[in-house]
Amino acid sequence: MSKPPLLYLVHRIPYPPNKGDKVRSFHLLKHLAERFEVHLGTFVDHPDDWQHVPALDRWCASVRVAALSPRLGRLRSLTGLLTGEALTLPFYRDRGLAEWVRQTQRACGIDRVVVFSGAMAQYLEDLPVTQTFIDFCDVDSAKWSTYGQSRPWPLSWLYRREGRLLGQFERQWAKRADHTSFVTRAETELFLTAAPTLRDKTVVVENGVDAEFFSPANGGASPFEGDGPHLVFSGAMDYWPNVDAACWFADEVLPQLRRRHPGAQFHVVGMNPAPSVLALAKRDGVHVTGTVPDVRPYIHHADVVVAPLRVARGIQNKVLEAMAMGRPVVASSACARGLRGTPGLTHEEATSVDEYVAAVDRCLGEGGASMGRRAREAVLQAYAWPAHLGLVTQCLLTEVSA
Repeated sequence: MSKPPLLYLVHRIPYPPNKGDKVRSFHLLKHLAERFEVHLGTFVDHPDDWQHVPALDRWCASVRVAALSPRLGRLRSLTGLLTGEALTLPFYRDRGLAEWVRQTQRACGIDRVVVFSGAMAQYLEDLPVTQTFIDFCDVDSAKWSTYGQSRPWPLSWLYRREGRLLGQFERQWAKRADHTSFVTRAETELFLTAAPTLRDKTVVVENGVDAEFFSPANGGASPFEGDGPHLVFSGAMDYWPNVDAACWFADEVLPQLRRRHPGAQFHVVGMNPAPSVLALAKRDGVHVTGTVPDVRPYIHHADVVVAPLRVARGIQNKVLEAMAMGRPVVASSACARGLRGTPGLTHEEATSVDEYVAAVDRCLGEGGASMGRRAREAVLQAYAWPAHLGLVTQCLLTEVSA
């Protein structure tokens, strides 16, 4: 029996799953491909990702990939100042992709669409489908509003404007969609404070983790030299919240830690480090790796994994992956919001410098190993991808049969 066709629109190629949003979009793609004939429309925003496009044929009946130059995209986004729309929308606007969406929907008789990331909802305009599911993941508009509180003018004005207009766009399309989802209950409630009438069709689809891939048994050889202790922070290092977190931790927390642990080493692990992150490598005790072939050895052999994000939306995959590998984790309170676990037992939470120092001290003590074991147990019980993503399929199929 043939599978029903489905259109899947994603703002960034969902393979390989080597950064936060791609982890979620990839597992959603795999899940959808089990029940539907998937037609994928997406962007490539980094030259290295073009080599991975053929791999998508494993899960997709057809694929359309549009090139997205971040530099040209930022220039194009400025047209939003003339049109009065959020700058995010022209950034992800492509005529060729829009035409492919229309032609593919007609040719394949597609009735169902899953949108990953709110900006891609613009491709639903005038599309005659009966079933739409938008995975907003996070309330992106709130992120921009938060940026606006900490940046100097004129960026503060620009970011506040983006937060306001993108919020209007999010609510407009959430109202038009059949179902929408967010990654945590906290994000869902934040969205619903501005759109309380949409509660009945808004669901929580939490992140998961591949606990077999991120298993202590797959840690490999240690990439570290010296006794340490070794602290690891991983993520895409051109993403501003990660850049801010790495610099803040190196500036504020690490010096205090090195007074107590002179051999402490801070490893910033992740692709495309921004200039400010690269500059950290000039300091004693700081190492910036750039892209690594496999992040697991860095996580597995870390004495402590830190996630000091001061601006964070939703559950961070980096936290779940470290917990799955049985490592003690110190996460910011913002980063751990919505995490299924118990601070002090499965992970540590911190906000101030003193709290980070104390939390790292506890993890380096006798309780660190047992915390890591409890962390993996918590992940195995609460963060299996199929259990979470099944809700998406349920929404898509229930509506059709009603």
